[in-house]
Amino acid sequence: MSILKLAKKYVIDSQVYVSLMGTSMAAYFMLEQNIFRWPSLLLIFMTYFSGYLYTKYQYDKKIFFKILCFNSICGILSFFLIVFNHNEIRLLKWAVIVIIGLLYNSFFLDRFVRKIPLFKIFYVGLTWALINSWLILPEFDMEIFMISWLCISALVLPFDIRDMKSDDVVTFPILIGVRKTKFLAYSLVFISGLLSIFYLDLIFSMCFFLTVIITFFFIYFSENNNPEAYFSFWVESCSGLPLLFFLAYKLILQFC
Repeated sequence: MSILKLAKKYVIDSQVYVSLMGTSMAAYFMLEQNIFRWPSLLLIFMTYFSGYLYTKYQYDKKIFFKILCFNSICGILSFFLIVFNHNEIRLLKWAVIVIIGLLYNSFFLDRFVRKIPLFKIFYVGLTWALINSWLILPEFDMEIFMISWLCISALVLPFDIRDMKSDDVVTFPILIGVRKTKFLAYSLVFISGLLSIFYLDLIFSMCFFLTVIITFFFIYFSENNNPEAYFSFWVESCSGLPLLFFLAYKLILQFC
């Protein structure tokens, strides 16, 4: 089995990659707010990973019980991480975000949130934004919430373009077409970039705006017939680029 196939199976299909990208964006905002802590980062990764595993495999009867056991272990570990490193307010925030995630797509609910027409992109953005602006911070930060919410909502739109022929619910590409959906994505991510300039420290805003430029590129070339890796790797990587650019900047400073 080739390296690419192994990477797809054990990194991308396993939901590790999307979880790492979500954690990377949270780490970027933690560094910007000067509150970086490894226990918090581990908590965020486990929350993303268990959530995406549940969403993907909840209908697979062969392994669902194993996923449920794994998620239960992650939940217990997350509980102890919060208790020993944070406080009861952080525990409440985490519980609310987990519940919001369950509402997104759970087989035991009569109506799935993701089945509501045009609502999916904003709901996914909401979950990620709450982690970045509420869970990791002592107090809710509206600016970070809007930057995250707009950016992630924009990044979900290419996935709607990918799935437009198989979706059984109305999405933006189905309703307004691929071209207008791309313009919507451009608008959302551009506003997110502008907000970062006004509200983030200079180097962090520069890293984020570079991400906006690259995100434009991947939105532009998003088509329904693109390979799966285009979306699950390249588009997904955009959420991890702010941290990557910041770490590259720090590395360059060390050698200058």
